[in-house]
Amino acid sequence: MPTGDCWSDGDTVCLIAPNQPPRIVRLARGPQRVGGDSVLDLTEQLGQPVGGAVVWLGEHYRVVRPSLSDLLVTLRRGAQIVTPKDAAQIVLLAGVTPGGRVAEAGSGSGALTLVLASAVGASGRVVSCDRRPEFLENARSNVARAGWGSRVEFRERDVAKDGWGEDGFTSVVLDLAEPWEVLSASRSALVSGGYVATYTPTYNQLERTVRRLREVGFGEVRAVELIERGIHVGEGGTRPEFEMLGHTGFLTSARKVD
Repeated sequence: MPTGDCWSDGDTVCLIAPNQPPRIVRLARGPQRVGGDSVLDLTEQLGQPVGGAVVWLGEHYRVVRPSLSDLLVTLRRGAQIVTPKDAAQIVLLAGVTPGGRVAEAGSGSGALTLVLASAVGASGRVVSCDRRPEFLENARSNVARAGWGSRVEFRERDVAKDGWGEDGFTSVVLDLAEPWEVLSASRSALVSGGYVATYTPTYNQLERTVRRLREVGFGEVRAVELIERGIHVGEGGTRPEFEMLGHTGFLTSARKVD
């Protein structure tokens, strides 16, 4: 953390303790309800260095700034989320960098939106579109809870029907059932050299997506799948876990080459 990093009113706080899930709360004066009927008062943390201690419900917690992993694991879910292993790769495939302008279709629960907002930083911008208002509401709440509301603009919009409504994006990210319907509009909305990345669960969706990418003139088309397997580590008995996170989705990327 930065030297002299201290808490201010309104900061997003993460409470961590051994063998306890992380808790994300907003720092404010006075008691606040957390997790139903539990009450927490962090007033004494205001102005104090990050990393202080607090006792809550009989547990000793450290008060730290949340990591992206903390934010994702405590996400309020509605729609199925893109997993962290895939979301991190999408950032790379879509060429998302600090200060970038990213268009996202399929806000869902906002998990991928959070990852994109983290990647563009305070100087970047994410425009996240979904045609379902209930998904937008949940995604907006999750992003605001992380303290990144100023980085993301949510729009109720059917991009397949109405397009993006603007251009100049450095990256386009599509988590849709039929991403091929948005690829022509996405190419027009991208800057020269910009990337599009898609997430599709089935082979049929992957094939149609790649075919359409080539038809509308994208270059550098590639598709990957990530398999995650944990390792059980024990003295003299280290081995792969019996269970693994296998197929989640196929990731496809391409670049606008004029």
